[in-house]
Formats: sequence, C-alpha cells, structure tokens
Amino acid sequence: MCGIVGYIGEKDATPIILSGLKRLEYRGYDSAGLAVLQDGKIEIRRDAGKLSQLSALVNDQPVHGKVGIGHTRWATHGIPSARNAHPHLGTTGRVVVVHNGIVENFLELREELAVEGVPFNSDTDSEVIVHLIERSMGGGNDLVEGVRLALRNLKGAHGIVVMSADEPDKIVAARIGNAGGVVIGFGEGEMFIASDIPAILEYTRKMIFLESFQMAVITKDSVTVQTLDGKKVESQVHSISWDPVAAEKGEYRHFMQKEIHEQVRSLTDTLAGRVDFEEGRIRLPELNLTPELGQQIKKIIITACGTAAHAGMVGKTMIERIARIPVEVDIASEFRYREPLVDENTVVLAISQSGETADTLAAMEEARQRGAVVWSIVNAIGSQAMRLADGYISMQTGPEIGVASTKAFTAPLVDLYMLAVLLGDLRGTLSADVRKKLVGDLRLIPDLVGRCLDREDDVRQVARVMKDVRNMLYLGRGINMPIAYEGALKLKEISYIHAEAYPAGEMKHGPIALVDRDMPVLAIVPRDPWYEKMISQIEQAKARGGCVLVLATDGDDRAAELADHIFWVPEISWMLSPVLTVIPLQIFAYHIASYRGLDVDQPRNLAKSVTVE
Repeated sequence: MCGIVGYIGEKDATPIILSGLKRLEYRGYDSAGLAVLQDGKIEIRRDAGKLSQLSALVNDQPVHGKVGIGHTRWATHGIPSARNAHPHLGTTGRVVVVHNGIVENFLELREELAVEGVPFNSDTDSEVIVHLIERSMGGGNDLVEGVRLALRNLKGAHGIVVMSADEPDKIVAARIGNAGGVVIGFGEGEMFIASDIPAILEYTRKMIFLESFQMAVITKDSVTVQTLDGKKVESQVHSISWDPVAAEKGEYRHFMQKEIHEQVRSLTDTLAGRVDFEEGRIRLPELNLTPELGQQIKKIIITACGTAAHAGMVGKTMIERIARIPVEVDIASEFRYREPLVDENTVVLAISQSGETADTLAAMEEARQRGAVVWSIVNAIGSQAMRLADGYISMQTGPEIGVASTKAFTAPLVDLYMLAVLLGDLRGTLSADVRKKLVGDLRLIPDLVGRCLDREDDVRQVARVMKDVRNMLYLGRGINMPIAYEGALKLKEISYIHAEAYPAGEMKHGPIALVDRDMPVLAIVPRDPWYEKMISQIEQAKARGGCVLVLATDGDDRAAELADHIFWVPEISWMLSPVLTVIPLQIFAYHIASYRGLDVDQPRNLAKSVTVE
C-alpha cells in the first residue's frame, strides 16, 4: 500500500506533490520520490526514509515544472533505498512511472527484458512496467497506446501513473484490480491525481474514481476515461465533503475498522504471485527454502509476541498436519532465557508485524548463535527481523495504523498455511491430489472474508447488547483454540474489559466455576474435527445459567438452538477456518470499544511496536 500524487497545470508541481504525499503519510511508507518535467527533461529526486529527507533533497537540488508525479513506497520487492524508491525512469530517460501493487509475473518479465538487453537500476518489480511501456512505444506508438499494450503483459492488481517528456501535455493513469484507488481531481486549468482522496482534498472537492481495467488520459483542462480496450467511459464526478482528517479514514470511524475491512485486499496481495492455482503449487522465493533444506529440518520453533504468537499457534497445527514436522511455539520474551535446544536441523521462525520487536529480535539472535536456520514472517520490508533472517515471507498487508493488529494477524495465518504446503510438497508428505486441494482452498479466502465483513451490522448489534459486561470467557479447541486467545486479547486491548481464553477441554479443570449469568461465554464452534466436543461445552455452560455467544458455520441449526447470540461464518476447510473465525471477533471487540467511547486506535498503555524489553 503506497501513496501516489500527480499534478498537471500552470503552477509549480513540486510543492503540490510534496504536500499531497504528506497527506498520505498516515498510510505508512519507507521511501519517497518525485519526478517533474523541467525544461523538457524528467528530473527525479528520491530517497529512503521520511518525506523530510526528500524535502531536504529537493531544497538542495531544486526542481520546478508544471507536470509531475510523486510516490511514497511501502517496500515489497527490494529493500528500502534510494535506488528502489519510486519514480522509476526508463532506459531512454523520457518515460517515468509510479506504481502501487505487485507485478505477479515480475521475475519472468524481468528475465525477458534482460535478454533483450534492458538494464535494470533497481530491485523492484515496478521497474519492469516502465521498460514494458518504452518497448511498446518503440514501434511508433504514443504514450497512451504504449501504456495500454504494456498493461496487457502484467499479472496482478495495479494502480499506475505515467508521464513522458515527449508528450508533456498529459499524464496517463490506469487501474487494474484492487491494488489501490486512482482518484482524479478537477481544478481550474489544472488536474490532480492521487491514490487516495486526502492527498488532493486541499485543492479540489470534485473527483472521479477509476474502476478496474480503466485508463485515464489527463491534461490540464480535461480527463478522458476509457477501458483498456480503448472504449470511452463516462465517469460520474463526485463532490467530496470530507474534511482532510476524516478523509484519511474514508468511510470508517477509526483506522482499526478500516484495517479490518482492508483484509480482503491484504489477503489478495498475500496470495498474489505466490500461489499457482493451475499447478497447485506454492512459491515463496524469499524464504530461500531448497529441497535439501526441506528434508533437513527436524524441528521448527515459532517465536513471537502477542497477536503474532497466536498466529504461530495456528501455524503449529497447520505445519504438523500438512508437513509432518514437529513445531513448538515459544513466546519470544522467554525463548533465550531457557537454554533452548536448537541446532543446525532446527528452523526458528520469528513472526513480527513491525520487524523491530525487541524480544523477537533477541530470540532470533539467540537462535543464530546456536546454529539454527532463522526465518521471519514480517510486514516491514527492510526491517531488522527481515535483515537478520536467512529467509523471509513478507506479509503484504501494507502498514497498520491501529495499535490492535487485525490484517497483520490474518496475513501470517495464510503465510503459515502456504509454508506448510510448500514444506509438505518438498518433503513428500502430500500426494499431488491433496496438494492441489489444499492450494485450491486458498482461492476462496478473499471472497469468504468479504462475506464475513458484510455481516458487520449483525455483530455490531450483539456488541451493543454486551458493551457493559465486565468479564468474558472465550473458548476454542484445536486449530481455533488460538483464535479464542486472540479474540480475548482484542477485547482486552481496546475495550479494557477483562477477558480470559481457555482451551475448552480445560473448563472442567477449574474455570467452569466462574460460569454464571454475569460471565458471558463466547464459544468458537465451526464445523471442524472438534465440533462435537465444543457443542458439549456449550451445553455445560448453558446448564450453569451462562449467557452463551456462539460463533458457528452457516446453517448450523444445532449451534443456533443453544446460542443466546450467534455470529455466522461461511463454510471453509477446517485448516483455513481461523482466517474467517477471527473476523467477527475483531469486529465485536471494535464495536464494544466504540460504544464505550474509547480511543480505539490508540488504547492506553500500548504501543504499535514494542522496541524495548
């Protein structure tokens, strides 16, 4: 998830672009840059780090012009650095591009272009786009046709903005899929382009929004929208009434709510370029997992903190069931203090949203000193957890603003599932048919998560009823036991309600003494191998007068009869069910906190990244 700003008109583009990028800082980024057409030449300024560094660079090396594009980058391919920052200039120096999204067939395209003698100046997937455009223009095509032809070669979802020194009167923008929006704003003798409304709200309230598979040709006085096939499209002009701060959250009250709803896109991006549905195979090239290493592994230790540790607990079941490798889950703050038994046949897999969690980094260092192979699942490209690791999986969620993690929980669930399938494939624990079935199930995830999100209002109504409770008990078994832990943690984090989670089978060993009419019990009961045991647990809670909230699979009449309140999730293979069952629990915690009038995005005493022990 990145920020894009563009301008064409009679004013100096540079300050407008910098101002717009500043408005998009809330999205998170690790580098920034701009390209401005100055005296018939494209001038680029870019650097890693914050916008203040780009501003300082522009002050030292001023650039002025009436046409320009800018970008803040959240790294997906290539570390955060000046060479990997956008914009990307083509070989001729006459075409430049900024890009949101992931080029799924990046490796094939890069290899194809390299064979043709095209030099690459970055490690990014985005650079292939500008070279494809230049190649398409080589036969005498103009910029518009060059962009159109180039886009036909790309797989994945993209937002792209392009300009050319040879056609200084226009900027071309395009959108494919849901990698991010493309917004075009109308001014008097000037036009604005952005990836999101806040970037240009200071300058205009009249905007149009590109739909998927549409292109826009923008001049200072007009915009023409067309399909990628060249058919003209009439776009509705919207009048935006948001104030700039509210615009950052869009239609949502809080960033947490927005990020809950971004999970369809983040999970789509998590799968992009990694899943070959036709062959039924998983590709995780940055993990550096060879067939030899796959056979060598005797044990995996997953180490993490908080929400990430709960994801690791789900991953334990996935990896053991699919790849048949023993897995331990170790809280990172405890790992290095217990003389862990690891060697060169052990993989220590760290999970961290920020990649800078102090306890997790210390655990990784301990593992390395003891000779283990170190992997990480991390959201921040170029972070310490990524640099320390022998291989990594990038979450591909984009930044999270809300302290309580949501999309950076579901993404590693899918990452761990893909890792389990890849390990099972390499170790020969899967037949071809089973492997294809496991991979095929991933195709359903974005749509089913979207269906869970469509039911937000049903969950909100239950939250309204439960907003004044003082204690709650969350129960789960098997692969959904960690989801009980995660649901309780979310409620504690943002609503300040005391909530405890237990493996449901442990209730009879003590906690059942707490169950009465003042202690609501939330039971996670999808149709999975533990279903009958969970139904029995609900009956025990009901027999003791407990108020029971049940999370169940669509159409489960038996669960519905027992429930005082019910959250429904669509049916899915049991091993992927945690990706769905956690969604209503995130929504439930969010709305309870919201009804209680609390600071959802910045709960007391908590920080997004815990960088001290």
